[in-house]
Amino acid sequence: MARRFGAEGFAVALISRNQGRLDALAEELGKDGVHARGFTADVRDPASIASALEHATETLGPIEVLQYSPLPQKDFMRPVLETTPADLVGPIEFSIYGPVAAVHQVVPGMRFLGKNRGTILFVNGGSAVKPGRHVTGTSVAFAGQAAYAELLHEVLGEEGIQVSQLIIGGRIVAGDPEKDPDVLAGILWDLHIRRDRFRHQVSED
Repeated sequence: MARRFGAEGFAVALISRNQGRLDALAEELGKDGVHARGFTADVRDPASIASALEHATETLGPIEVLQYSPLPQKDFMRPVLETTPADLVGPIEFSIYGPVAAVHQVVPGMRFLGKNRGTILFVNGGSAVKPGRHVTGTSVAFAGQAAYAELLHEVLGEEGIQVSQLIIGGRIVAGDPEKDPDVLAGILWDLHIRRDRFRHQVSED
């Protein structure tokens, strides 16, 4: 996605917990002509993600497109009967508190950009729409995020801010006609440009 949007003239803010990894990714993107900078944050800490987005705005300019798509931790994926209340804390912080903090940080600036400019993109696995008995944490938390995203789509759509969700069933596979990273990036670009639907789903094989 960074390469696709960068090729369209966007500066790219990368957010992760590891500054070294961010710097390496930004350097790699720079070789492809993409202006990218990295900002550290932990999406399970709402203040952290808000601060990173504020810093990104100060460094690169107003945020026109936000993509929220951190990779869930393996310990979020427990069988349903083995999942305790404590096991759901991480997934909910990750998939609900994090995006709510990010959205609250970027929406005021998107309003300032004017109608039909701002876009918020959510990327989720298939358990967001069909829960899996062995991935309880992501099933519960992704479903909550999907509901939040759809509500945003309805309300912010009235202001000209597009909110869309890409559901990817199964793994991302290089060379696959539907799940290749470049193909998926093209779908996200299409959601941003066309602004004509909430959800696009790529089914699991």
